[in-house]
Amino acid sequence: MRRQDSDHMKSTLRGLMFMVAWAGIGVLCLNMPTFALADDTSAPCSALKRIVAAAPGGFSSVQPGDANTVAQPYGQDAQCAAKGGTLTCTWTKAADSGSTKDALQAVAPDIASCLPEATHDQNSAARQHFYIGERGQRTQITATTAGSGKLSLAVSGK
Repeated sequence: MRRQDSDHMKSTLRGLMFMVAWAGIGVLCLNMPTFALADDTSAPCSALKRIVAAAPGGFSSVQPGDANTVAQPYGQDAQCAAKGGTLTCTWTKAADSGSTKDALQAVAPDIASCLPEATHDQNSAARQHFYIGERGQRTQITATTAGSGKLSLAVSGK
């Protein structure tokens, strides 16, 4: 065998070994369990969808804990209550979420991705507003700052 052929064969084998190694790493990565963070879970989105769907009927079909579950990714001490056709939750922002305004800005994209049919008609540092439905029969979703370190989410139906 000539030296030139031997060098070519070594180069080809190195290339094949490289590809096999990367393929093995790819297979390992695909088979590894993934890590889920609180805001990656579908539970808050599913709960928000149930709350929004229940709004026109006065929230009678909301499951126990749904309201607290919606606030779960953003804080741990949610206090929620339905009164006069509006369900309101207030909670202390998570310590790692920056300022209260930063925390509010993080809530809006999650609402938008969870409720793609909602219109996001107000985006300010202190208030995020969405609605679903025609005028006169709208469900309103409003996230606001609620004092020092606090956020509030209100869902109301007409």
